[in-house]
Amino acid sequence: MAVLYRKYRPQTFADVLNQKFIIQTLKNQVMSGGVAHAYLFTGSRGVGKTSIARILAKAVNCKGFLSDSGVDKHESGDACGACEVCKAVEQGNFIDLVEIDAASNTSVENVRDLIEHVRFAPSIGKYKVFIIDEVHMLSKSAFNALLKTLEEPPKHVIFILATTEINKVPATIISRTQKFDFKALSQADLVSHLEKLCEEEGVKLDNSILELVAQNAEGSVRDSLSLLDKVLTLGADVTIEECQLLLGVTDIGFCENLLELIVT
Repeated sequence: MAVLYRKYRPQTFADVLNQKFIIQTLKNQVMSGGVAHAYLFTGSRGVGKTSIARILAKAVNCKGFLSDSGVDKHESGDACGACEVCKAVEQGNFIDLVEIDAASNTSVENVRDLIEHVRFAPSIGKYKVFIIDEVHMLSKSAFNALLKTLEEPPKHVIFILATTEINKVPATIISRTQKFDFKALSQADLVSHLEKLCEEEGVKLDNSILELVAQNAEGSVRDSLSLLDKVLTLGADVTIEECQLLLGVTDIGFCENLLELIVT
């Protein structure tokens, strides 16, 4: 069985929790045809950076909105979800979407290989999209090699850089991108999302358990689903005490009592 964070990964802008300002801006750009050549998505882990990058790549290449004359008639800014491009992106085999993990591809040689790939026109879609995750892990020489291409890429190329540590990204890179700051989700939003997923899965959990999961996810949707996966392994009759033991957390009431005893 697929883990929850993969099973429920957002496939459209409408599926993404919060980040409303970012989503509306990107949808407006898709509808107007004014998509930028480079984006920088920054924020804590599990808040939708890579998911929105893939959704944007899908939307700009979606063929479901092309008229018979080949004119792009985007009216929603979102992908149709049914055309060959949308299906290929969802299945992870869209040839014009290249995802790179900068944590394991840090060298200047890796970036030079990427730049060489940039020169070729897209095979199927309108744009060739490069998603560079954890871009702050690139070496100084790799950033320098990327700089010129990032400033003036071919018209058929879109770069989407994602990072959890914006302070490690050079200012010269930031200045050549459209930067979007992703916000961590509130506990209430996470609990509401977990309730919906439990309903989808046909599982009934006490609200206190969902609150415990959301609290320990620290604003991350992905972390909340990973923790929920662990909790579900205990079965439908799981108690809050069992969840606390499984997740390695301590009852806050116990901590309060302990502090009172220490003070007195």
